[in-house]
Amino acid sequence: MEANRTEDLSIFNKIYCNLSISRLVEMAILRNEGLLTTRGALRVETGKYTGRSPEDKYIVDEPQTRNEIWWGRVNKPMAPDIFEHLYERLLAYLKRRHVFVFDGFAGADERYRYPLRFVNELAWQNIFAQQLFIKPRPEELDTFSPYFTVLCAPGFQADPEKHGTNSEVFVAINFSRRLVLIGGSYYAGEIKKAVFTVMNYLLPKEGVLPMHCAANAGPGGEEAALFFGLSGTGKTSLSADAGRFLVGDDEHGWSEWGIFNIEGGCYAKCINLSRQSEPQIWEAIRFGCVVENAAVDPCTGEIDFSDDSITENTRAGYPVDHISGALNPGVVGHPRVLLFLTADAFGVLPPVARLDSNQAMYHFLSGYTSKLAGTERGITEPRATFSTCFGAPFLPLSPVVYARMLGEKIKEHGVEVYLVNTGWVGGCYGVGRRIGIDHTRCIVRAAIKGSLKEAHLRRHPVFGFLVPDACDGVPNEILWPENIWDDKTAYRRQSRALAEKFKENFAHLPPSASELANVKNGADTRSKNIKRS
Repeated sequence: MEANRTEDLSIFNKIYCNLSISRLVEMAILRNEGLLTTRGALRVETGKYTGRSPEDKYIVDEPQTRNEIWWGRVNKPMAPDIFEHLYERLLAYLKRRHVFVFDGFAGADERYRYPLRFVNELAWQNIFAQQLFIKPRPEELDTFSPYFTVLCAPGFQADPEKHGTNSEVFVAINFSRRLVLIGGSYYAGEIKKAVFTVMNYLLPKEGVLPMHCAANAGPGGEEAALFFGLSGTGKTSLSADAGRFLVGDDEHGWSEWGIFNIEGGCYAKCINLSRQSEPQIWEAIRFGCVVENAAVDPCTGEIDFSDDSITENTRAGYPVDHISGALNPGVVGHPRVLLFLTADAFGVLPPVARLDSNQAMYHFLSGYTSKLAGTERGITEPRATFSTCFGAPFLPLSPVVYARMLGEKIKEHGVEVYLVNTGWVGGCYGVGRRIGIDHTRCIVRAAIKGSLKEAHLRRHPVFGFLVPDACDGVPNEILWPENIWDDKTAYRRQSRALAEKFKENFAHLPPSASELANVKNGADTRSKNIKRS
């Protein structure tokens, strides 16, 4: 395997290596990269791109990994010579600039962690990397050798005509060279998700299931719960519960020993953030935190979390220990409950439903939600979507690989699975209302305690899952969604329409997905589940 020249940092002319957060904040301000708010957080703007650019992600098509990758719209191939050309030009670009380096780890469980080197053009993005990943101990830096290197230069752009890229933005991963190249976009989420893609390739080889989920636990690490879902469905908000201990908000591994956080920090959406509804995240936004694209009063330095004039995808990146009671290291035992979060824009799905083992596989492979405004470029209002394993953009391998591992672990550890709708009730988006986070918290707590098993359950006539009639702290009438639709016929019609969308989506998955979820004839959820009732 060819060595990465970035292991020798002397190739860079002006380099700042493993600076403290205080020093990086100072340099970011001096370099006009951002401003310090009254809360102490550093506020920055990411310019043209305020969300991920999924159409600009590439994996190098080379012999060592070619037959492993799940090629298609998610994983688009890049020729090795194109990658090398981008690499050479990006290195030349960085050599003419100040470079900020952070050496850290992905994986809180030391049995499965990987050393990473982040080379950044911007001081604030180096803060982001340092806060989102795991900091090494001083003695670990003495012998640090990166397994993967991430080069991030937002000011360097690809040439679509020359490089065959979709735009000036590129996120290019070379598994053989153990390199990630990021250019053209200032959005820091590209760094985070590129590393997650890398871990989604590496961890299954060690028998570890990588998951796009949040995790928390009770005292002593007991009663662990996992929260699956795409951005905007509530993973960060619901896992940051004052009555429980946060393991992590977005990326985890499930090994034979239990659950561990892949990261060392959180990346929370903060549009309409309030101290009352999300007190732990509110308090986490302080010195050391980076806030992207939030409106700030130029005179007072106060952040206006309700202002979406730049984007609805305002974000805050902070270390996990900014959350009171967070577990450090983020390692716990096997979970008791899995919660599949979905923000249903149609207002069809109930606030909570219990899934059997086949339904769990079906909904995991479907990964239904509604993309919310600003999460990705071009999304201006909620839109129904399916993202297999609740994280298709980050899966280099076939989704069946991850689903099969999850199914085995659910069975081995007797884990309960619930589908939780954090979206709309009483009608579709624009007609109904979004379910309150306080009600969803009550549902989550009841699922973790096991009290939902004691409630009377009704089988949904279209989707076949079991819906509880009661949950402490939640109005009974909203648990059966048809109850609060003014037009019951419209609800039933909308339910059947959504079921058809599930069926159409599932038909595009590999044939082995249907076998795994025990689905016949192209994923007819209605017939499958009612036959089992």
